[in-house]
Amino acid sequence: MVVLTEADKREIGQHFVFGFHGHEISEDARTLIRDYHVGHIILMKRNVQSVLQVHRLVRGLQQLAKESGHSKPLMIGIDQENGLVSAFSSTAKYTAGTQFPGAMALAATNSTDIAEQCSAASAREMKLEGINWAYSPVADVNSDHRNPVIGVRSFGDDPHEVARYAKAVSNGLTAGGVAPSAKHFPGHGDTHVDSHLALPVIQKSKEQILKTELVPFQGLVEAKIATIMTGHMALPLVTGDDTPCSLSRTITTDLLRGEMGFDGVIVTDCLEMDAVAEKYGCPKGGVMSLQAGADVVMICHTMDRQSGAVEETYKAAESGALSLDDLRRSGKRIALLKDTFAGTWDDVLHSDFDEGTLAKLTITNAKLSADSYAASTALIQGPIPVIGKEGGPVLVMTPEMESLNKAVDDAEGLLRTNAGQVRNTAGPHYLAFAESVARRRSCQHVVYSRLTSSSGDVLPEVVTVLPTVAAIIFVTRNADRSTWQLDYLEKLREHLVPATPVIVLASCAPYDLMNVTGIPGAYLASFEYTPAALEAAAAVIFGERKASGRVPVLNGAVISTA
Repeated sequence: MVVLTEADKREIGQHFVFGFHGHEISEDARTLIRDYHVGHIILMKRNVQSVLQVHRLVRGLQQLAKESGHSKPLMIGIDQENGLVSAFSSTAKYTAGTQFPGAMALAATNSTDIAEQCSAASAREMKLEGINWAYSPVADVNSDHRNPVIGVRSFGDDPHEVARYAKAVSNGLTAGGVAPSAKHFPGHGDTHVDSHLALPVIQKSKEQILKTELVPFQGLVEAKIATIMTGHMALPLVTGDDTPCSLSRTITTDLLRGEMGFDGVIVTDCLEMDAVAEKYGCPKGGVMSLQAGADVVMICHTMDRQSGAVEETYKAAESGALSLDDLRRSGKRIALLKDTFAGTWDDVLHSDFDEGTLAKLTITNAKLSADSYAASTALIQGPIPVIGKEGGPVLVMTPEMESLNKAVDDAEGLLRTNAGQVRNTAGPHYLAFAESVARRRSCQHVVYSRLTSSSGDVLPEVVTVLPTVAAIIFVTRNADRSTWQLDYLEKLREHLVPATPVIVLASCAPYDLMNVTGIPGAYLASFEYTPAALEAAAAVIFGERKASGRVPVLNGAVISTA
């Protein structure tokens, strides 16, 4: 039986990254940093209110760490993939970082230079606020179009193309002074199960994943990426059982460290996801992750689970179930990461908020963002009809909101009914799109819904207005899975006035009309429904820009023309 010293407990604290609630340092966060010596903090949307507020919050966290006797500054991480997962980007509620395209939109530009430039620009903004660790790039190969959690967060379905873009994003973040973290090792792309909700079991052999899933990660290992995040999926043909990869020594140590040669920091995905929490619990899962060879265990939300994981790790170290010598060797990797990306106490505490530099960055980055989104919009079927300046309004039809991707849809603050349905049926992004159209031409915005389509006909107010409209913009989101949207489009066609231009806009993944025949009019893909992406799509629809993007999945051939 080992009796842990204060130094041992401080070492153990360096192997966790925890989140907390609020725009100020909570008492839970103070306890975790002061009493449990936690060496890493993850910020989430719930912690972001403004640029200045984030800077003050991070400065306060670092000051607390120093006063609590930490030998090195904290790593301050954030889920900033850009695109739909952008915890630091500005929203309708607050002004923070610039919104840049996400993975599939970047790949749609057909330019790794754009990908690297956007990532470096985003990193420079984060670094000004004291954020030094981004959980990006997503290196998953999106092999299964039904994937409910990756989708457009991936650069595509070609492993070598994914490798090129993931490396570009990693290089950009590193150049901007922010540690990248490729995820979700060994690959979350070939599944239609969301690990937030259950454990995906991928029936692939080692030979199969070597040809697909591991290609981007191997490239990043060879490029000396700073950190890699392990995911919560099972590979029983590789490991011999259904243990999640994040808890598996076969995956974390034997494969990633031993065979692939990764010598950077390994962090787990959040253990509060049901793929781990339901069967193992966070305390046990935390110990198992460290035993598997992870350097840092992530638990984002719940104080009891966070403190419980540290206490359980104390017990494992005392009993010898977890090697203190292994933790100390792992701690050296963590210390090197901190030296490289966090720097010294002077670096994190004695730099004032640089409003001038941020103002210049904001102007430069706004142009880079707009140009990048403009290069991403893809025309899948055309030509785009000319919408003249005369005549009736444009009818904009957007789908009611659904919870389709927990990584995207279930952020704090989302309004729901008691049954769990999303209440904010239009969504701020689609409202912003309608406003984009209205700036160019008078328009009417209608939210179409599953309930209406199942009743056998389209909304009566839509039928009434159809003879008067100059064009229809019909927006879909993941209609390959939410097929009720396609049913609605089919019923709408029965009421169309001949020669009325129709433009279908796939506002997320471009798979929406896969294998659908007889699509009316033009078909565009924006690859995400951020207001910036939808503004770029509006510019294409109204002839202000050409659609120069490509479709980085299914060899670009999404529609069946049979």
